[in-house]
Amino acid sequence: MNFQGKQVLVFGSGISGVAASCLLLKKGATVVLYDSNEALDKEAIQESVLIRTGGPMQVVFENGFSVSEPESTLLKPQYISSFVKKLQVMVGPLSKDMIAWPELVILSPGVPLDIPLVEAFKKHNIPIWGEVELACVAGRGEILAITGTNGKTTTTALLGEIIRGYTPNTFVVGNIGNPYTGIALQTDDRSVIVAEVSSFQLETVLTFHPKVSAFLNLSPDHLDRHHTMGCYIAAKENIAKNQIESDFCIVNYEDEVTRAFGEKIKAQAVYFSSQRKLDKGIYLSDGQIIWQEDPKAPVQICHIDDLLVLGTHNHENVMAAAAMAIVYGVPIKTVRETVCTFRGVPHRIEFVAEKNGVYYYNDSKATNPDAAIKAVQAMNRPTVLIGGGYDKEASYDEWIEAFAGKVKKLVLIGATKDKIAKSARKLGFTDITLADTLAEAVKISEEYAVRKDAVLLSPACASWDMFRNYEERGECFKELVEQL
Repeated sequence: MNFQGKQVLVFGSGISGVAASCLLLKKGATVVLYDSNEALDKEAIQESVLIRTGGPMQVVFENGFSVSEPESTLLKPQYISSFVKKLQVMVGPLSKDMIAWPELVILSPGVPLDIPLVEAFKKHNIPIWGEVELACVAGRGEILAITGTNGKTTTTALLGEIIRGYTPNTFVVGNIGNPYTGIALQTDDRSVIVAEVSSFQLETVLTFHPKVSAFLNLSPDHLDRHHTMGCYIAAKENIAKNQIESDFCIVNYEDEVTRAFGEKIKAQAVYFSSQRKLDKGIYLSDGQIIWQEDPKAPVQICHIDDLLVLGTHNHENVMAAAAMAIVYGVPIKTVRETVCTFRGVPHRIEFVAEKNGVYYYNDSKATNPDAAIKAVQAMNRPTVLIGGGYDKEASYDEWIEAFAGKVKKLVLIGATKDKIAKSARKLGFTDITLADTLAEAVKISEEYAVRKDAVLLSPACASWDMFRNYEERGECFKELVEQL
């Protein structure tokens, strides 16, 4: 599509909206970046777009003379960027004139389709796209896309590493932190885009066409946005709506919804299973991850003990990423090497290091007991567990009950340390030490752990009593481990 001179309203001033605005400005569109929150600073939003336009650009001086300058000069008051002339930032209520103004509306993922303003755009017959649709129209290359309720980020990160080992012209985008619109104009026909896509993003796809897709699993989520499970499932299923017979879709055989989905799509369905052997696909059997295209010639990818990521949920993520890569044409040797060195997503049961035969894991993102239970269940060796933090008035009983056969010692920090210790003793777990700092907790854990043990930071609490956020807590833990 030719965006030159096109009047486009981008709805939502977050990361996705800013990236979409930058793309459209570079393609010559006239852009209104709009946000309904009238408390936002319009100048700050405009500056964020300006900073992110990137690279040498045409700068127009007040006297009309133009010259190519780096982006930093655009912020100097004596320069007027040609981009700024085509960008207007609006916040608060939108006038009737502005509702009728755009030739195209780009919705950020956080904007629901059923709010009155979006309905007003529809009544004016204005095309409504999401940022994923904009990116795939403006960009080039082949798309490998992942969706599902859980595991998207880990699977996307792993597949991105595998594909980078196969071709350097690889981009990893989506909710993983890098908007697709932010890299679309850097792509060419040889590019591979590995994309994590949410149900919010899939609601608005029209021509989005992955060469390989994956639908990992489905459980109730985002019903405040989709209202019914049927609408949530329909959004997820859009990942394969434009796929054809020569494309592939990787689906979970053990999930009732995804298995049925695989039976009705045009693309070739390839199943993965952590529970049974498959005649064709990828499965887990006696600890081995097996790729089976020919029933007479199964191929061993690796043993789960060779992986640095733990837990059945992560084994499924590995199988999905491996299957996507293999059907795309990546040699199994490359797949094997990458899955066995993949450390996981930062702060999610992330392997940090092996020190003196002890394995250290960072699960700082476990800011509630439910998330921390999954980390404990994933441990495959005796574990010294570091927990505690900001008190969100949660109950820790179920978390402590999950310790059986897994946790050998509990080291507690933060505002909740006494509360958790009391709960643990009440439930019969008594090997507990209290520490004043994370550094002290790591030191205690090192002294107590023996060869082949694990030390796991999985706090079951928020971080705000001692750190700005869970990322800072996790980075601090990793630094402390590296210093051992």
